[in-house]
Amino acid sequence: MSAHNPADLIEILLVEDNPGDVRLTREGLKEAKMVNNLHVVMDGVEAMDFLYKRGKYTDAPRPDMILLDLNLPKKDGREVLAEIKADDDLKRIPVVVLTVSQAEEDIMKTYNLHANCYISKPVDFDQFLKVIHSIDNFWLGIVNLPD
Repeated sequence: MSAHNPADLIEILLVEDNPGDVRLTREGLKEAKMVNNLHVVMDGVEAMDFLYKRGKYTDAPRPDMILLDLNLPKKDGREVLAEIKADDDLKRIPVVVLTVSQAEEDIMKTYNLHANCYISKPVDFDQFLKVIHSIDNFWLGIVNLPD
């Protein structure tokens, strides 16, 4: 898959348990030029059910990108990331870690687990929207991704 045409529908999986951050992400993506279909799951177990099309997610599309928070209930983001990157069918999906942590240990650990990038969530609304736009522009507009 090459850089997306702005008319293409982009499937994005957001793994986030904070409703405020879900709202901000949704708003940021709505303002982006790419047409996207945002799927939201609230914990790590749900994320894996979505990716493996289990339970209520049997018809879930394969995401073009995953936005992953680290601090999640049931199964944390590090476990989810490790599981994704260990699976031959999932490992090429870009995983953008989007979390409040700025701890060097978290950054190192997620890159060691093969995260595609690590972004600390800004607390400022306008900065958060800029981050979402940057993710959209880079990962879905510039980067060439495999099918």
